[in-house]
Formats: sequence, C-alpha cells, structure tokens
Amino acid sequence: MPIEIEFFEEDKKLVVGDPASVTSLRKAFYGENEGAAVFLRPEEALYMLDVRNGRCLDENGREVTFNKIASHFGDAPRLMTRYYAFKDWRDRGLVIRPVDEATHYNRNPTHKYPSPGFDVPKYNAVARFYPDDNYAIIDDDIVGERMYTEHWFGQFGTYKADKHGRYNKLDIYEALFLLRHGSITIENANERQLIEAAKMNNSFFEPIYNVYEDWRMRGFVVKTGFKFGTHFRIYFPGAAPSRTTDDWIHSKHVLHVFPRTMELLTSELSRAIRVAHSVKKTFILAIPGEEIMKDVKPDYLLYHRKKDGIETPEDGMPKYLMLSLNEDEKISGAYLASAIDAAKNVGLSLMLAMVDRETSITYYRVRRIELKDSKYEYYEIDWKQP
Repeated sequence: MPIEIEFFEEDKKLVVGDPASVTSLRKAFYGENEGAAVFLRPEEALYMLDVRNGRCLDENGREVTFNKIASHFGDAPRLMTRYYAFKDWRDRGLVIRPVDEATHYNRNPTHKYPSPGFDVPKYNAVARFYPDDNYAIIDDDIVGERMYTEHWFGQFGTYKADKHGRYNKLDIYEALFLLRHGSITIENANERQLIEAAKMNNSFFEPIYNVYEDWRMRGFVVKTGFKFGTHFRIYFPGAAPSRTTDDWIHSKHVLHVFPRTMELLTSELSRAIRVAHSVKKTFILAIPGEEIMKDVKPDYLLYHRKKDGIETPEDGMPKYLMLSLNEDEKISGAYLASAIDAAKNVGLSLMLAMVDRETSITYYRVRRIELKDSKYEYYEIDWKQP
C-alpha cells in the first residue's frame, strides 16, 4: 500500500496519519512519532515518493511532487547529496537515523601501531644538493651504501638494481631529516636554504616533512608513494632493502598528508584510497597543522548488521556517523578533521559516503591510529561494503 503524506506548507511539516502506514513506518524506524501520526524528515518523504510509490498532497488536496518538496528545504546544505546517501543506506535494508539523536556509544576503536623509536646514526657524510631536482647526492660509495643497507636512506645504485651504480640519492625529505639530525652535511646548502628550495615546488612541504619525520623517528621506513598516488609508502620497523622475503619486499601501507589548510576535491581523495585498496595496501591519512575549528555537522547515525540480522534503535545502537560528500565537492583538512572529531565525541567511527555524478555511493570507514607519543593525528581509511 502506497504511503500517503500530507504537507503543511506554512510549517513545512510532512505528516503520515493513516494507521496502517503509521504502523509500517514505525516498524521500519522512519520519522518521529507524535500521537497517532508520524512526522517525516524531508529525505524520508522524498524516499517515499522516489522508492515506495508514495503520494504527497497539500492541505487543499493538490499533489506535491518530489521537486516541490525539495524546494521547500532548499536552505538545507547538500540536500540531494544527503538524500542519495540516505537512499542508498535504506535500499540496503539498514536503518539510518538523524544525527541529533546521538548520545555516546563507545564504538570507535583505535588501531595501535608499534613505536620503538629510532636513534639517528651519525654517518658524517657530505652531500651536494640539486635544488631544481630536489635530490642530494652522496658520492662516497662506502658511506652511501651503508646508509642504504642499514637504515634504507636514499637509493643506492639503481632502483631495484642497487648493484648497478655507485652513489646514493637522497630525496628532499631524507636529505633534510639527516641534515637536521646531524647525520650528514650538505656542502652547498644549510637547513633554511633546503626548506626554501623545497617550498618553491611545494608550498605544503613543511607539514608533509613533519609527518615524514614523525614516522621516521618512531622507527618506520618512509619512502616515496608516487606510484600509488600518495606522498609516502610505509614499512614497519625492522624493514631493510636487503630483506626481500615476501613479508618485506612490498610495503603494506601508504601515507597521504592532508594539512588542515589544504583543500582538495573529494574525488581526488577517493581515487587515492581506491588505488591503495586495489594494490592491497592500508591507506593512512595524516592531518597535521594547528587546530582550526570548523562547524561541521555530520548527516546521519548509521545502524549496521549483526550476526542474526540488523541493528535497530530498539535492540542495538548505531555503529557509524555518516558524512556525505559529493564527487565534485572541495573540502579542507580542517573540515575533515572536524567531522572525525564529531564522530569521536559520540564514540563512533566516521563513515564517508561519497556520492558520484551517477548517484552511486562509495563508503569509506575512518579509524583512528594510535602512534605513541605523536602530536599528529593519523587515520586508516578503508573501502567498506555495507
């Protein structure tokens, strides 16, 4: 039986009063119960018209269309993006409720990473910096090979053929790290000159370097993530180029840096996460920088599945807090960090629902990483099929 909705334009109320429809809606956890009626939110009413063959009439008995309803709620940000995220979750047979019902749930586990620390060795090597190329070359082949084989600094010889060639090439992050910690000297540049040269090519060099240094000082090997569309790839403490067993030859994590003051399209973030997933690597996001408060209100509480069915407000609790994003939307690191904090404050993990131009939804779960003694925030983001 189609759901019939009455629309009260002056108050912008969407009301279902038919007893059979009210019972059906309440069983499926739609709307708000007021007396013998159910008051629907805009996206719920739109869903009834779109999917459930519902009808909406105004107080004079005239039909109110999908677009007519939506037009009365045009002041709501990203109405269609939020609606299609809502629709997809409901189409999966799962319950989705307004975020203002949130209490506190203690369902946002963190993932602890090892952090043995790292004593930077003093190699006393001398390098020359090439500012147009962002490389520093060490042409002492004995020291250069030691740096590479002992702690995987630079690229000795040729990539994947380290016996072909005699010199060690440090990238800009490795060069600054070793210079700053007194392991090498650079004959034609000091620390300030190195940073200024790097910033000519990348205005966000310093926050990206700070993340590199943070992981290196905790014992991780950090190398370029260029092939995977990220800033770095990560090897856990103990990795070395000489360890070529299956457990070590490939990195299992990539690290992307999204400073709070940087903006990017959500499609760019999605692309990087999907590339990492396709090559079976964990995608880690870093959000460094001074805290910038953004007024971000995630969209919905998401109930998920359990062993014998689905979770509901009646016999369970929500598992995620959803933030819906449009493919063509641009967000900042501060915006995303604020959304993650909102989820943390109610004890849930954040679920990003990315809506593409065909209204297909891709979901990404955000899980906080605990990296001992770090002052930065890190998150695993993985593709999630509800």
